[in-house]
Amino acid sequence: MHDLSALWISLRIATIATAITFCLGIAAANAMQHYRGQWRSLLDSLLLAPMVLPPTVLGFLLLMLLGKNGPFGFLFSAVGFNLVFTWYAAVITATMAAFPLMYKTTLGAFEQIDRNLQQAARTLGASERTVFLRITLPLSLPGLLAGTTLAFARALGEFGATLMLAGNIPGRTQTLPMAIYFAVEAGDLREAAQWSTLVLGLSLGGIVLANGIHCGRFQPQPRRPPKRVENRDPQLRSIVVNSEVSEIQGWALHDPVLPSPQLEVDIEKRLPGFTLSVKFMAADQPLGILGASGMGKSLILRCIAGIERPDQGRIVLNGRVLFDADLGIDVTSCDRNVGMLFQNYALFPHLTVAQNVAFGLYRRRQLSSTQIKAAVNQQLSLLHLASLAHRYPHQLSGGQQQRVALARALANQPQVLLLDEPFSALDTHLRNLIERQLILRLQGYPGITLLVTHNLEEAFRMCHGLLMIDNGTIIAIGPKHKIFERPHTVKAARLTGCKNFSLAVARGPNQVEALNWHCLLQTFEPLPPQLSQIGIRAHQLCFSTHSPSSASPNTFPCWLAATSETPHRMTLYLKLHGPPNHGQDYHLQAEVFKEKWVALKDQPQPWTVYLDPLRLLLLEDPPPQR
Repeated sequence: MHDLSALWISLRIATIATAITFCLGIAAANAMQHYRGQWRSLLDSLLLAPMVLPPTVLGFLLLMLLGKNGPFGFLFSAVGFNLVFTWYAAVITATMAAFPLMYKTTLGAFEQIDRNLQQAARTLGASERTVFLRITLPLSLPGLLAGTTLAFARALGEFGATLMLAGNIPGRTQTLPMAIYFAVEAGDLREAAQWSTLVLGLSLGGIVLANGIHCGRFQPQPRRPPKRVENRDPQLRSIVVNSEVSEIQGWALHDPVLPSPQLEVDIEKRLPGFTLSVKFMAADQPLGILGASGMGKSLILRCIAGIERPDQGRIVLNGRVLFDADLGIDVTSCDRNVGMLFQNYALFPHLTVAQNVAFGLYRRRQLSSTQIKAAVNQQLSLLHLASLAHRYPHQLSGGQQQRVALARALANQPQVLLLDEPFSALDTHLRNLIERQLILRLQGYPGITLLVTHNLEEAFRMCHGLLMIDNGTIIAIGPKHKIFERPHTVKAARLTGCKNFSLAVARGPNQVEALNWHCLLQTFEPLPPQLSQIGIRAHQLCFSTHSPSSASPNTFPCWLAATSETPHRMTLYLKLHGPPNHGQDYHLQAEVFKEKWVALKDQPQPWTVYLDPLRLLLLEDPPPQR
């Protein structure tokens, strides 16, 4: 193996082909990731075709295209250039053979990235170019390096197509695979073995390196955080207490904010199971969007943020039209000045806490690096995260990640803050502590806050107004106290926690027959014209151990059918008018504190239950379908 020309030719061709493949593969994968048209499957098949075609077939097709009689070869001949049997032809065949590996590996790496990370970057003001360069590429780097290595190995080993298009010209187009083949054909097995060992070493070495990178063995270690006293989540209670007695500071950047922020939403979007159709307004008081899972709550936030596009309607923020289907206006997510806190927080895993918080500030070209650092430090201090500034998301607890995500969203001074189930990933104890911290932090926020949740108590504690949604339609909207005290529909009453319902028929101006409870009830409020059901909340039932008087309205004998226990309360399942036959034979649920239960449980039955006319809910829904 004295003549090394085949080695240098192979390395040169494989290196050039890999560089071309790297650029083309990334471009094609990025385009295919965003393309969802009807031709996607066909295009993907065409891009992968060189990987499944026999090399001689690929070489023949290239020869037909690039040869003297081919359409491209004819053009080359017109300018006095012949591509066939040159090292350029070898580069082309190596590129064609290696491209599918780079493309498929890159596409897989792109598709494994959590889309929420890219969407979070857009809500922070990042353009598509910035998202690609600062989020997509860094997060897919192990896959890109693996694809590059595989592409190089494939280009290094290309034989059949190269032989047909570039030929076997020693010193010009003879690559290592050809040198091996013709050494075997000449009977020089020793030289063939030497070349084969070299190719095997180059290829396997690259693959081992790619696997090591993919497994994270060669990833840089994060910087060690400075030695400071750390506020861990078990100590968060002291943080909350300190926050309550300290004044929440203003904004770091002091941009002007409209004194009376207002958000108008009137949108419609068709979905497979239902159509989202909502119309509401929000101002400076936090608005809670309450509903069961899958009812369209999060979709409303995503439409406001520009992540999803409604089919019809209009979105206006502080007089600025963000979306108008009729006028063709659809402001991009990066230009809406909307901050969003995702359910999984969507922290960028390759950036530190400080870099995450600063991400959205770099688009403000009028800010110096000193101002950005000051703004980041202020947000971290307000949420007691300064000691974690140099840590990475995987080094944080769930509560710490939630606070970092909130600091990142607020640092950019959004006019609207969208909170999508912000406590769903936290345990009960930590949820209560973080919730209190968030309430305190939002007291200094001058914009509009929308909170999506399915937790009734969470919405009540954090929000001034409530919007209740079911199957994509608003069923109640208004101040929280009014909705809780007087829901007008069964669906709204269920969402506010009411558990006792009965079909109802009007028997007078203020008299209702509860058909399922087999009793006549006096009401305080006038009956609605479309009355269909009546309800009462479980904690609003009143008990007495005395026998009911026949003259006492809304007072009935009851027997205990079953109980259910929680740490502080007991749920009692009650049968009216007669003893129950089994545990499921009951009319009403009552909730009492343990102290009340201790005093009640040993009293002889029947007990007396009183349904306060002031507490009865007069509902206009049709009965639920069974």
